[in-house]
Amino acid sequence: MAWRNLGSLCSFWNFRSIFQMYAVLLPIAVFVLFYARRKDVYDLHHSTLGLLFAVLITGVVTDAIKNAVGRPRPDFFWRCFPDGKDVYDQWGGVLCHGKDSDIKEGHKSFPSGHASWSFAGLGFLSLYLCGKIKAFDRKGHVAKLCIVFLPLLAASLVGISRVDDYWHHWQDVFAGGLLGLVVAAFCYRQFFPSPFNDEGWGPYAYFKALEEMRSNSHAASPVNALSVQVMGAQNVTERRRQNGDPFAALSADRYTSIRLDEIESGAK
Repeated sequence: MAWRNLGSLCSFWNFRSIFQMYAVLLPIAVFVLFYARRKDVYDLHHSTLGLLFAVLITGVVTDAIKNAVGRPRPDFFWRCFPDGKDVYDQWGGVLCHGKDSDIKEGHKSFPSGHASWSFAGLGFLSLYLCGKIKAFDRKGHVAKLCIVFLPLLAASLVGISRVDDYWHHWQDVFAGGLLGLVVAAFCYRQFFPSPFNDEGWGPYAYFKALEEMRSNSHAASPVNALSVQVMGAQNVTERRRQNGDPFAALSADRYTSIRLDEIESGAK
């Protein structure tokens, strides 16, 4: 615990939360690109919703575990004793004289919040790309796997940086990454089929709407066909009347009655 924190490599302009947002903004940018190409509002809505669920659940669970475990960070010695001089009372108890905020933050090592957020957001993006580009279509496209692993590689680099700057132990990063991946997979499957599935490229809602459209089309087609036949018979009758056929009206009424009965029975 005597390693000194030389500053976080994961901070932009000293705002840690800004760095964490890339795990949300980058996947959403990819979702928008796919929407611009296919104009599938179901896909955009459900992918964004699943991503937000993943990072939200991961954040809540991570903070809860941090506060419950209270594991000291690797640089806790310097948080407790900023001047490098350790002080103890007469019973051997530690007398920290650092800032209270630094000491409190120093007890939040397990699990890594950056790792869990990164693997939740980018892990969800990796699963999304698996389905969209059909990485597991059994055709042996290695390039597709490289695309799928890029988000996971970026998340891994985040975790490595947290160990490198002495903010976390490697166990913290491993547990955080595993937590983020599990939550991402769970949230992804709530809205999308498995990437190994032939229909893994689209959300459940899209296929459900497509099935309803097909059902309505099949139900309406017999009625439409009979209606066309009735209209055709009426046109033939009108021409027979113009030609002076006295039985035209009688045959037309009988034909129309039979067809309407068929339409009603088909509708039932």
